[in-house]
Order: sequence, then C-alpha cells, then structure tokens
Amino acid sequence: MQPSLHGQLVDLLPMQAEHAPQLLQAAADGELWNMTVTVVPGPDTIARYVATALQGRQAGTVMPFVIVRKSTGAIVGSTRFWKIDRLNRKMEIGHTWLGASAQRSGVNTEAKWLLLTHAFEAMHAVRVQLTTDELNDKSRAAILRLGAVQEGIVRHERIMPDGRKRNSVRFSIIDTEWAAVKAGLERRLGR
Repeated sequence: MQPSLHGQLVDLLPMQAEHAPQLLQAAADGELWNMTVTVVPGPDTIARYVATALQGRQAGTVMPFVIVRKSTGAIVGSTRFWKIDRLNRKMEIGHTWLGASAQRSGVNTEAKWLLLTHAFEAMHAVRVQLTTDELNDKSRAAILRLGAVQEGIVRHERIMPDGRKRNSVRFSIIDTEWAAVKAGLERRLGR
C-alpha cells in the first residue's frame, strides 16, 4: 500500500484517476507541456500519463504522488518513486514537475526531503537515483543542491516526444550519505 507523506509546506498523496483535472490545471501554470527537456502531461496526454502511473503502482514498481500545497489545498505538481527494485533496495525519484508558481518556493525541497526520508528510513533503500535531461540546467542544479552525486551521462537514454535522442545525467544518493544529505536538506528547510 502506498503511503501519504506529510510535511509543513506540502502533502504527497497517492495519485488517483480523479486527480487528472487538477494535475492538468497545475501543468497549465506555465504551460509546462511545451517544455522540450522533460515530459509533463498536457490536454492530449493527461489520461495516458495518469493511467501509466496507476498501472505501475499496480505492478509494484511505481509509487506516483500528487504534490498538494498545504496552504491552498491545490495540487501543484507530481512526483514518484519508480524503477522500484525491492530485492536490491533501490529506486529512482522522477517524473517530478511543478507548476511555474510553485517553482523555487521550497515545495520541491520539502517534497524531495519527504521522499528521501521515506526511501531511506521506511523502505531501507541503499540507493536512490535521479535522472534528468543533459540540457535541463535548472533540474541539474536542483538535484545537486539536494546533495546528490553526479555519476555520469547516459547517452541516448530515451527518445523525447519531439524525436530528439536525449542524453540523461544520472545522480544518486546512497545509504551512507543519507545522514549528511538529510542534515543539509533540513538546514535548507529551516528545521
């Protein structure tokens, strides 16, 4: 069963099919579906986006969340654990996006703190990885600010909707680094 994760700024709630309209409204904040360095659902892709996330949860390899800003109760984005490998106690945090007005607001930092705390302290992960487009400078900088270590570039890791062959930058945090990463995140969050 997928948990809900609760912070001071945000709640991460298990994604449900009925969240689709609110997710689309969050993505409309900045028309994020027009970005070429990540895939964010738009009017034509929201149904498939949610269905794929829910199928992954059913298979046990994905935990999709909606990000709810506590002060307004509005869904401002989405994130998930995916590529969950329980045998090797590893997973990836990905498919993370926030509406333009929620970016650089502390929402992403707290969402990642909640996810990482759950991964390392409840799921006993030994490795959590994050991957972003080589061209996505904002995302790369945000991942480094979390305290993740850049491991390298995976060439032609995926084909983007526009047909571009994407090189992806892979980052990770391992269990022996978690205490220091957690302390850094908590300093940034003022805790």
